[in-house]
Amino acid sequence: MSKVPLTVRGAENLRAELTQLKQVERPRVIQAIAEARAHGDLKENAEYHAAREQQVLSRAGSRISSPSSPMPR
Repeated sequence: MSKVPLTVRGAENLRAELTQLKQVERPRVIQAIAEARAHGDLKENAEYHAAREQQVLSRAGSRISSPSSPMPR
């Protein structure tokens, strides 16, 4: 594992981003997927596909590769 220099402010920003992802974004996407599933057939359910795409984009757009991995010090 390579070490990457990180300032205190940078670490705080990453922690804030992680908190936002865990407490706001992820639950919102999960709720959207659950609501879309409740509408029935997933093959023709545009809401479901949009929610799944949102889930993928939120993961891909995150600078945090693994929310459960320890943060560098």
